[in-house]
Amino acid sequence: MASNTNGGRTALITGGAGFIGSHLAESLLDKGYRVTIIDNLSTGRIENIAHLTENPSFHFAVDDITSDVVMDRLVSECDVIFHMAAAVGVQLIVNDPVHVIETNVLGTHAVLKAANRYRKKVLIASTSEIYGKSENVPFGEDDDRLLGPTTKARWSYSTSKAVDEFLGLAYHQQLGLPIVIFRLFNTVGPRQTGQYGMVVPRFAQQAIDGDPITVYGDGKQTRCFCDVRDTVRAIVALSESQDAIGRVFNIGSTEEISITDLAKLVLGQAG
Repeated sequence: MASNTNGGRTALITGGAGFIGSHLAESLLDKGYRVTIIDNLSTGRIENIAHLTENPSFHFAVDDITSDVVMDRLVSECDVIFHMAAAVGVQLIVNDPVHVIETNVLGTHAVLKAANRYRKKVLIASTSEIYGKSENVPFGEDDDRLLGPTTKARWSYSTSKAVDEFLGLAYHQQLGLPIVIFRLFNTVGPRQTGQYGMVVPRFAQQAIDGDPITVYGDGKQTRCFCDVRDTVRAIVALSESQDAIGRVFNIGSTEEISITDLAKLVLGQAG
């Protein structure tokens, strides 16, 4: 299964039924890859990948990445791994930090162990949350992190993703496994939902429903938003670059908009 008849490669995407993972699957299929995704559908949705199921080069496994047996089988059959799976969402992070930590850390370790057995390249999705409360913007990949206390569950997500990065880089430095880490900043586009606190789809749904748009604080805080298609192009480019191995990259936009202006923009688009 490692290659198709026209010489294409097989990509394994963990969390492939998620917002970004499903767009990545589309892009790789368009480039001639065979694509296998694994997703336990805890946050991913069948609707995100329903249009791909008729493609003979697409395969979907409903399973958990923390299973060594499952990951061993899937990794043995692929050429490159895009590790997108993670426990995300503000409510989940606050209400179930044990699940967040176990999914992110144990899941990544399971992926890396299997990848090392078969010497497969791994691209690990990390997060801008790595930087914590730092105000040293724009962030550089080697900037220091500034986090709150361990008594606040809110920081469990950032810390778990930092452990993922440390694990990935350790596998590269100590064992020579080809690893690329990319930190995702705010990404927007089709299939994103407001269920896990994402601001753009939440605003859009409120506007569509005719409800007042909820802006927290004074609305002057600014954010940058990257189109998911640009995000995916960057991820694929990193996967095809030998120079990227062993390094960490930020993926996002540099164009800022205030939350108030974002709300006005969404209202204008909703008509």
